[in-house]
Amino acid sequence: MTIRFGVIGAGRIGKVHSRTIAANPKAQLAYIADAMPKAASDLAAQYGAKVATVEEIMAAKDVDAVLIGSPTGFHAEQIQAASHAGKAIMCEKPVSLSVAKIEETLRVVEKNKSTLMIGFNRRFDPSFAEVEARIRRGDVGTVEMVTVISRDPNPPPAEYVKGSGGIFADMMIHDFDMARFLMGEEFVIVNALGAALVDKAIGEAGDVDTAAVQMQTKSGKIAVITNSRRATYGYDQRMEVHGSKGMVHAKNIHNTTVETLNDKGYQADPIQNFFLERYLGAYTSELNTFIQAVETGNRDPKPNGYDGLQAQKLAEAATESWKTGKPVKVS
Repeated sequence: MTIRFGVIGAGRIGKVHSRTIAANPKAQLAYIADAMPKAASDLAAQYGAKVATVEEIMAAKDVDAVLIGSPTGFHAEQIQAASHAGKAIMCEKPVSLSVAKIEETLRVVEKNKSTLMIGFNRRFDPSFAEVEARIRRGDVGTVEMVTVISRDPNPPPAEYVKGSGGIFADMMIHDFDMARFLMGEEFVIVNALGAALVDKAIGEAGDVDTAAVQMQTKSGKIAVITNSRRATYGYDQRMEVHGSKGMVHAKNIHNTTVETLNDKGYQADPIQNFFLERYLGAYTSELNTFIQAVETGNRDPKPNGYDGLQAQKLAEAATESWKTGKPVKVS
């Protein structure tokens, strides 16, 4: 069975997904849509796909699944349209910057009995997936604390942050999902700090580029997340889980494993520079999971719409906490 895809969005993430689809023997990249015609035509030509409008993809009988990589503001309406059209849906995070809009969208998906998967690709990173597997296996006993560190090599343009929803909804939302994934419990209180320490223009645009969040579950377990829009040494992606029997952690991935040891100390290659290198394998595994769900009729592949909803609730709570300077309870 070959799953025929229509991809919406020919930007950076659309290119990542298009490459992954084209390389998968169980998938066919059939159509690409983008508001910028040249972007769509260039990407379509690269993989032998056709250019189409969003409406044409939704109506196409030779499209089994829609992969949504458009700007966030379009995600919810495009999920709903694809659901009404009877397509399986894989959508980039976040579903929406509004919890109410996500809830509305999930009601549509449930009514139409659609397959929906949300693109929290980091769950599929081999190292992070192994961390979670060891936790569930009981290797560290009862989880007590989760620590997630995520730092980008360079900040985005200040103009970008104006429509991004802010660092908590745009960047840290991946870490909110990972904290839930690893902890295995929901968080009920969020306390956030933030500052514009990297680029003053980001602060002037109403956002922060440096942030820290503390969260706690009803049973008292704690998660700490730190984000920065700048890391001079590369794409910093680490996590640690401490429990009653021990600790498990995942380190950064370097360009090679080669180290030089001499009188100057230890010298290692730089860590991988950005998400395109760091998570390429994760995107492949993510797509395989989605394809398997479509093949088997699994309407609820993980991460699902509920995971998207819960991550956005945490993002909204963190944003409110940062703005008010007070802890925020999560419903």
